[in-house]
Amino acid sequence: MSSVAIANLFDVSGKWVVITGGSRGIGEMIARAYVENGAKVILTARKAADVHALAADLGAAAHAIPADLSQMAEIDRFVAEVAEITPKVDILFNNAGASWGAPFDDFPEVGWDKVMDINVKSVFFLTQKMAHMLEAAATPTCDARVINIGSIDGQHVSGLETYSYAASKAGVLHMTKMMAKFLAARHIAVNAIAPGYFPSKMTAAIPDIFTQKSIRDTPMKRQGTAEDMAGVALFLGSAASAYLCGSVITVDGGYATTV
Repeated sequence: MSSVAIANLFDVSGKWVVITGGSRGIGEMIARAYVENGAKVILTARKAADVHALAADLGAAAHAIPADLSQMAEIDRFVAEVAEITPKVDILFNNAGASWGAPFDDFPEVGWDKVMDINVKSVFFLTQKMAHMLEAAATPTCDARVINIGSIDGQHVSGLETYSYAASKAGVLHMTKMMAKFLAARHIAVNAIAPGYFPSKMTAAIPDIFTQKSIRDTPMKRQGTAEDMAGVALFLGSAASAYLCGSVITVDGGYATTV
């Protein structure tokens, strides 16, 4: 029987971790958690200055590769540049995302296509293109991991008219289960996190009156913190979650259970 010591169960030291949307918000929270616990991270985001700045702040364990993953050519370029740094990837966090809000009668096609391309299409095709690197890291007793960042808006009906965002996140959560079913035989375990309200550029765009109401409606009466996200992210990338496959962990202080 393997050791059940906490230090062994949650150890991520030496692992190679790719984090999309890795320059701020939840991506930054995950990146800092992994670097602080001995992992090596490769960060990507559209804005080069932002992702390079965070990598510099995190130190030698972090690498920055700016890319627009809504474009297939950029996915191919990104994967090729990752391969120049490491031949294997232990953990892939599909975190990059976008949102768009507009009334039903005014919702534009661009608000649909932009969100679907980055929130759903890029998750599938980046994982597809990186599968060989995940397989290279996996062993029969230690699966590589894909962790998709969904949202509680894929689990309940939001009070905001973000039609494409809600549809995309529901799609991500179901796609997680599909990918988990068919990639498990290749020693790649796929799971998802469905965050509630965490401080980020995306949530900063939500009207303050709605944000305050969401806090009142949350049983824990607060937004999520970096430590809250770090805990579940480290769990899903470590031996502690070895028997999870196709699971969605909701991290929202209970919000989605009440609205």
